[in-house]
Amino acid sequence: MSVRATIAVFIVLVIGGFNAPPALVHSARILGFFPSVSPSHLFIHCGVANALAEAGHNVTVLSSTKNPYKLTKYNYIQLDLPLFPKEFLSRLVTKEQSLIARYPYFIKEVAQLSNQSLANPRLRQFLATHGEGSFDLLILGYFMNDFHLGLGAHFKVPIVVSFMVQPIFAVHNLVKNPIEPAYVPTLFSERKQPLSFWGRVENFVVALFETYYMTLLVERESQKYYHYNFPSDRYPPLDEVRKNVSLIFTNHHFSQGPIRPNVPNLIEIGGIQIKEKPDPLPTDIAKVLDESKEGVIYFSLGSNIKGSHLNEEKIKIMFNVISKLPYKVLWKWSPTELPGESKNIIFRDWLPQDDILAHPNVKLFITHGGMGSVVESQYHGVPMVGIPLFGDQPSNMVNVERSGYGLAVDYLTLSEESLNNAIQDVLNNPKYKEAVQTFSRLYRDRPMTPRETVVYWVDYVLRHKGAKHMQSPAVHMNRWQLLSLDVIGFLLAIVLTISVVIVKVCKLICCRGRKNKLPKVEKAKKN
Repeated sequence: MSVRATIAVFIVLVIGGFNAPPALVHSARILGFFPSVSPSHLFIHCGVANALAEAGHNVTVLSSTKNPYKLTKYNYIQLDLPLFPKEFLSRLVTKEQSLIARYPYFIKEVAQLSNQSLANPRLRQFLATHGEGSFDLLILGYFMNDFHLGLGAHFKVPIVVSFMVQPIFAVHNLVKNPIEPAYVPTLFSERKQPLSFWGRVENFVVALFETYYMTLLVERESQKYYHYNFPSDRYPPLDEVRKNVSLIFTNHHFSQGPIRPNVPNLIEIGGIQIKEKPDPLPTDIAKVLDESKEGVIYFSLGSNIKGSHLNEEKIKIMFNVISKLPYKVLWKWSPTELPGESKNIIFRDWLPQDDILAHPNVKLFITHGGMGSVVESQYHGVPMVGIPLFGDQPSNMVNVERSGYGLAVDYLTLSEESLNNAIQDVLNNPKYKEAVQTFSRLYRDRPMTPRETVVYWVDYVLRHKGAKHMQSPAVHMNRWQLLSLDVIGFLLAIVLTISVVIVKVCKLICCRGRKNKLPKVEKAKKN
């Protein structure tokens, strides 16, 4: 080889070295633990697991109920954990009490149900045979179950948290994401940016409630169950375990709002449950959708709510309105006792929602307003009529209405007239379809798909052994330090000390001045 050729090869190698892509991560052993009390959450968490499995990682999933995806490459272990009981859901739907009154009951119930997972025989056997060195990473499905973070300490691995909606304070707090109540509406606020003065007042009060009252309740239950399941003689304190959270994946995207600052290790993966290419529909459902050129309506109140949770009068209202519509209606309904029979309604206890919404003949989605359902409808550009029942559903539907993607009707005051008017308006006014399809184009416009984002950042954490350099310094600070109360106290002490010194010096000068004037005063008296 000539000298020139040798130099050329050397330069190419050097330049190529500087521009080389990051080292590839070999197949990692990843454990997904998803003890969710709600089946709908699993679509998000298992979407994360599936993306990693398809990327070549060895993924094992321990989960509460059946696998939400039929075709997956991960190893799925169904633990058959308890889900939301009927009485619990019925109480939430009736809304007999305010959120503040219901929240302690809600937190206790969720924590108790989540805690039962750690006593599950299959899980106990799994933990007995798998310890340090068994896995490289833990993905935890989060739903106010901080004590499950102890599994990261059990396996001694970094933790990635998966959350199914816009983060609440408890999620922000894991990575010390800033709250900014002055201009960022909370998940439970129905305000929209920019906030007016009264909007900021309301949001500030809601943020205080969420930050202190809700967090206090979650912390109390978390500490109780953590100490019971992860004793201090073998495991570090829960506060230390929380510092082992490397990433948070949140099923949200900034295009949905609100606009807010995020620390580097809070990653938005909004739409992770949505397939870029829909799976083939069941033959009978595909036939209905393909042949209904006038359009089809899809109706689902989510995976938690069943007919037995609803008031019989409300069920009758829904059936009477829907049965009179001049469209085929796919209605997800369980249990098997149907609200009635109508030629235009096709009842199923399970329907592939994402794949149905992807069909071009779907004209309308009647939904409970859960964030997963709203996101899928937005992604596929399908306008909505919402019947929100509990949780974040009312605020989700407020945002849907304000954005022009559909209308909402109140469940407690539901009537045939209100439901029919909302359905007819959304079906016949093109502004709703135009608005949601415009947003669909915006929502899809990203440098990486949600699945590509998941794979990249998990590989990043694996490459950099937990990626501690991404953590906010606030993670290692207590509340006094975060509020700068120690600094304020120190500065006040300095000001107070200087003030005291100045006062004493002034008094001393005054006293000396009086002593110097005293002889003159006495001479004046003698004269």
